[in-house]
Amino acid sequence: MLGTNELMNSRLSGSEEALARLSCERIAGRKQPEILIGGLGMGFTLRAALASLGDDAAITVAELVPEVVAWARGPMAEIFGGCLDDPRVTIREVDVGRVIRSNLWDVILLDVDNGPEGIVYKGNDALYSVDGLAAARAALKPAGVLAVWSQGPDSGFTRRLKQAGFTVEEVNTRARGKRGARHVIWIATNGSQR
Repeated sequence: MLGTNELMNSRLSGSEEALARLSCERIAGRKQPEILIGGLGMGFTLRAALASLGDDAAITVAELVPEVVAWARGPMAEIFGGCLDDPRVTIREVDVGRVIRSNLWDVILLDVDNGPEGIVYKGNDALYSVDGLAAARAALKPAGVLAVWSQGPDSGFTRRLKQAGFTVEEVNTRARGKRGARHVIWIATNGSQR
């Protein structure tokens, strides 16, 4: 919790799993896909990505808060189910904004706050600006996917994605799969050819 805002809940994972599943479906069949996940949370997105991808995938998780990683390896290890030890996974304790620019990615998944309005860490606002989105698009391979999780809709963010050159699909999903709070996932595709 951050004040009255719930940041994580081990019983609500449907939309975080959908974030990975919907994105990985769009790159099915690619050889050696490289995935960047911004935000470790409770590992739901990471586990769903691992389940969706083959043995040749490489997944980098950027987590800004070292205590979240320590928590995942310590008192919450049972929830993580060993996914941090999967040979396809690399954990980097750094701001995802720095990692985005370090490689060309097939998929970038962002679940670093409660959505495009950075309520936890104001530094995240840069990720969701037109310049930040353009940097993410430049870091994607052709037909790569930027997917962003949010606790709710944001028409201004949809406009910014389009301004940055993405083809955008907004997907409504539920926190518990078929039930629970309604969340939004933006699937933004880089249609440019390099």
